[in-house]
Amino acid sequence: MDNPFKQLNAVEREVPKELKAKVMKDIAMAKLVMDIAELFSYNLGYVIDTVIETRDKNNNT
Repeated sequence: MDNPFKQLNAVEREVPKELKAKVMKDIAMAKLVMDIAELFSYNLGYVIDTVIETRDKNNNT
């Protein structure tokens, strides 16, 4: 049985341009979705915090 870690140092082969373009496009799309999700979750947390503070102020007066 061959050691799979020895294959990591093997000579790299060129990836077809179409496949490379597809993978890069998929990565870019995943990054976009993650950025949008982060933006939404950050703003949602801010909104919840603001609503709670406003309710506390209204209840205390």
